[in-house]
Amino acid sequence: MNARVRGYGFGLWLACCLAAVPVGAAAARDAPFDDSAIVRVDDPAWFKTSFLDLREDLAEARAAGKQGLMVLFSTEGCAYCKAFIERSLKDPAIGALVRKHFDTLHLEIFDDAGMKDLQGRSLSVKDFARREGAAFSPTLLFYGLDGKRMHRVVGYQSPERFRMVLDYVAGGHHRTLTYRDYLAHRGSGTPAIAQPAALVRDALFDRPPYNLDRRLSAGMPLLVLFEQPGCEACRDFHAKVLSDAEVRALLARFQVVQLDARDAATPVVTPDGRRLTPLRWAEELELAHLPAMIFFDEAGREVLRNDSLSYRQRMSRSLQYVLDKAYLRGISFQRYTREKTMEHLKAGPRGVADSH
Repeated sequence: MNARVRGYGFGLWLACCLAAVPVGAAAARDAPFDDSAIVRVDDPAWFKTSFLDLREDLAEARAAGKQGLMVLFSTEGCAYCKAFIERSLKDPAIGALVRKHFDTLHLEIFDDAGMKDLQGRSLSVKDFARREGAAFSPTLLFYGLDGKRMHRVVGYQSPERFRMVLDYVAGGHHRTLTYRDYLAHRGSGTPAIAQPAALVRDALFDRPPYNLDRRLSAGMPLLVLFEQPGCEACRDFHAKVLSDAEVRALLARFQVVQLDARDAATPVVTPDGRRLTPLRWAEELELAHLPAMIFFDEAGREVLRNDSLSYRQRMSRSLQYVLDKAYLRGISFQRYTREKTMEHLKAGPRGVADSH
């Protein structure tokens, strides 16, 4: 990608997100689903059957006048993947827009099958997924006709959000803007939105001053939660995820800090000892959506980052992943959740849990 344009500001960025989504329509399509369910979903008929040579797939997309490839990574039984396919990709208007610009492939994150990447190198599908950063399912990767990655999208995307992703990539905005700056740019002409004066508070959250330096003292693992006043998804996260008894019990074993992503004044000492404001830190992290969570271990190492939709089961798995130190054993988050699912499946029907 070329040089990025910066400076739109985090408050304007989220104002765009809030203004662009009709609340009634979004509520109907984005009603919480059971993310602990093991589900099955069929691909749309227009998905491409690939022989796992991405150079051939890209050549066919070029011959068909497309802009490139869209690769969907999922895992078997993924409730978030099912919701994305059913609600977004199977929307007739969205499906037509994808087909106009991209050929679409669907790959399994843990597939051992051999493939060739866009540079002709041989590797397994699961190694390709790991290399391209498919840490959560679903993950979307867009590749241009030059074989270079245009954009990566992690997690469930509502129809409204996914339309913005498609406009960002198909419109060529990725060449000059980060996705966060693109969202801010879209909102630059929207009316101001009245915002509540404060974030949704919780007794679990530390109060300032925020000295998160982990260089000298191990302490507890750390969860940094970025939110913003007026964020409907943040309020929903508090009401339906942070209120859960299992989640709260796990959070009690963390230091938990809530930061306002618009805050350009409050000092924060980051886990690696730098002094930033929440706004500057959020900009540096290039978070696409709120709420966003950054998980650190006791030594201040970033273990997991998630700014995609997360319900109870995924939140619990994220916390357990950090507490179990699975990352030290070279186990990815997606692999960890898959192993936990297999354990519950062996335990019988009452043990069935989310694989994602």
